[in-house]
Amino acid sequence: MGVTGSGKSTFGKLLADRLMIPFYDGDDYHPASNIIKMSKGNPLTDEDREPWLKILSVQIKDWANSGGAVLACSSLKKSYRKILNGSSKAVFIYLAASKDLIQNRLENRKGHFMPSELINSQFKALEEPVNAIKIDASFSTNENINHVIKQLSHE
Repeated sequence: MGVTGSGKSTFGKLLADRLMIPFYDGDDYHPASNIIKMSKGNPLTDEDREPWLKILSVQIKDWANSGGAVLACSSLKKSYRKILNGSSKAVFIYLAASKDLIQNRLENRKGHFMPSELINSQFKALEEPVNAIKIDASFSTNENINHVIKQLSHE
C-alpha cells in the first residue's frame, strides 16, 4: 500500500514472484468512472472508492482461500484497510515515500491514468498504518523484498 508512484506494482510483482503466488493490481478493479475521474485530475471520494474496496475485499478472501496473493492497492485510509481486511489475515506492506520522490517518479512515468496533480490529495488522504510492514520506497526493490520476506517469516 502507498500513494501513487510509490512502487506498489513493481514491488508487488517481484514479491509475488519470490513468494510464488499470483500478483494483482488494485487499479485493474476500478470502475471505468473512477479511472475517468482520476484521469481528469479529480481525486476520488470515499463514496467513489466504496464499491471498488468491496470488490477487492471479496477477491482477497478468495485469494486467501486459494493459497494467497499479492495485491498492489493504495488503501490510504485506515477505514479502507478495514474493508479490505474483512475476515482475512491480510498483511499490509507500506511503501513510505516523500512527496519529492513521488513527484520525480510521476514526472517520468508514462501511460498511467493518475496525473501528478493528484499527489497532494494522495498525501492528504494518507493515514500511515500502525500494523504494517513499513519499507522505504527510496530503497532498492530487492533490498525491500528481502526485508519483507524476513518480516513475513516471523509472522
